[in-house]
Amino acid sequence: MTSDKRLVVREQPIDGEATESPERDGVRSHRDLLVWQKALDLVDEMYRVAKSLPAEETYGLRSQITRAAVSVPTNIAEGAARSTSKDFANFLSYARGSLMEIDTLLAVMIRQGYATEVETSTAFTLIGEIGKMLSGLRSSVLRRGRR
Repeated sequence: MTSDKRLVVREQPIDGEATESPERDGVRSHRDLLVWQKALDLVDEMYRVAKSLPAEETYGLRSQITRAAVSVPTNIAEGAARSTSKDFANFLSYARGSLMEIDTLLAVMIRQGYATEVETSTAFTLIGEIGKMLSGLRSSVLRRGRR
């Protein structure tokens, strides 16, 4: 009987400290990361919310909120492709920054009367979940070292 799990290979960096390979726990690419998948759900939700904005916000809030949303999974993917733990952690921080930008832009939408708390509740829930996941992943990456 064969296993679907890939063999975990331990690499030996220059400083001599052993670290686990990026294929640990079946994670072979950014697409395997649950946080990246949830971030794509947030992108879908932000495009849905942005459609409710008036036409005069096409190049303002609508553009800014959708760009910030796309930035979250993009930074996760770019960081996962980097060669060092420090680089990956930095890109996870950028993703978290974009997440907080979305949080702020949603608050602006509510204050300006473009959306209600009920209409944005799914987005705020996803922001909370993704924020916790990014913080946990970043801590894990820094603690363990990726390559």
